[in-house]
Amino acid sequence: MAKQYDVLFRLLLLGDSGVGKTCLLCRFTDNEFHPSHISTIGVDFKMKTLEIDGIKVRIQIWDTAGQERYQTITKQYYRRAQGIFLVYDITSERSFQHIMKWASDVDEYAPDNIQKILIGNKSDEEEKRQVATEQGNKLAKDYGMDFFETSASTNYNITESFTRLAEQVLAANKKDLDLLRASVTDELNLAALEEEEGITDGAAASQKGCWC
Repeated sequence: MAKQYDVLFRLLLLGDSGVGKTCLLCRFTDNEFHPSHISTIGVDFKMKTLEIDGIKVRIQIWDTAGQERYQTITKQYYRRAQGIFLVYDITSERSFQHIMKWASDVDEYAPDNIQKILIGNKSDEEEKRQVATEQGNKLAKDYGMDFFETSASTNYNITESFTRLAEQVLAANKKDLDLLRASVTDELNLAALEEEEGITDGAAASQKGCWC
């Protein structure tokens, strides 16, 4: 069987519940958008392959629950990731303020060389905007991150932001590329990870359809 990709990276979507993490993921992987909001329970994931600089990069994107009761589960996945999206909703000042908490968790639990991008989602809802673009730019600069405003609804900056993080992860891991190269059979299996991490709650992780 022909090798389908050269390297596997794991990315996490972090942010408060309702900021549109699942919508971002589904728009990127399946080009779907469903405005109805159904909160993610624990952790969900999807996969997509990109070609960057001639390298086939398989990215496994983990969509985490923003609710506080799931954050202990979520944190167990931080150390397995190479890249993280910190997502807020431009119509929610509260979700923007909480980015500092999420960034602090990343600093505490994620690997030192983790790559991060700040996302201000729902840019199509300009009339409801509570967070100025300049605020997002400043926060991203303070944390040394790239910044994108996105809209899963209109597909604005979705491919651009996911591709950028994949590029950053690839660049950061160039020296270790041989260690990250994987065969098709090496893809991270959700059940195996649950067993490894000692997650036994059936609601802890589930792969579901694209409902935001």
